Amino acid sequence: MESIKWKSHVGDDGVLQLQVPVGFKNEDLEVMVIFQRLESRNNNSATLESKGWQPGFFEEVIGSWEGEPLERPEQLPYEIREKLTFGEDAS
Repeated sequence: MESIKWKSHVGDDGVLQLQVPVGFKNEDLEVMVIFQRLESRNNNSATLESKGWQPGFFEEVIGSWEGEPLERPEQLPYEIREKLTFGEDAS
């Protein structure tokens, strides 16, 4: 018995389409499908772990620069361009 786990999306028609390559040909299989509703994509309260990030990932990566201080180079002056005109204003 083998177990395969993947995430999928149910379309507006309410039908979940499964295409799972199992590597078998011309064999009878018994298939069991278990599903669990995931939190809404628009739900900002979902944890980073529930979105697939490893626990502690951002704590280890963000703010981890060690070395010379980063400095922003002097900025060039803002370029002043001609006004764009459209339609009747183009005369």
